[in-house]
Amino acid sequence: MDSMKRMKNYFYWLYFQYLMVTCGNDFEHWEQIVIHIFTTTTFTMLAYTAYVFIPIHLHLAYQFFLQFLIKYWCGYCNSKAI
Repeated sequence: MDSMKRMKNYFYWLYFQYLMVTCGNDFEHWEQIVIHIFTTTTFTMLAYTAYVFIPIHLHLAYQFFLQFLIKYWCGYCNSKAI
């Protein structure tokens, strides 16, 4: 049960840090809601974009460098055979 309390306190601490960074304590209630929605939307779009596009870019980079590796490795093997 102690670990649950520590985790709860950690999330409270993270929320407090979020309020400090965004100056959320100084806003009125409706302004806090708008800031929370904007921040949540921004991070959700960032996570979705990273989930969709980073694997594609990594795969394309892998294929690009693999092409050079095969080209130079096979060239090295063929030159030694001659």
